[in-house]
Amino acid sequence: MKRGKVKVYTYTRVSAAMQIDGHSLDEQKAKMKAFADYNDYEIVGTYEDAGKSGKSIGRGE
Repeated sequence: MKRGKVKVYTYTRVSAAMQIDGHSLDEQKAKMKAFADYNDYEIVGTYEDAGKSGKSIGRGE
């Protein structure tokens, strides 16, 4: 029996400082899509935190 593709979700996050350093959301999405394609994964959903630091959304406490 042939199995289907592994289903995955992507998560991108960038703060203003990260954007300056070349880690834009578009760049992250492109890299994750390339990784998924290479590994024959199916991206079924995405999560995104744009312009928020981990601390401001309650992480790291």
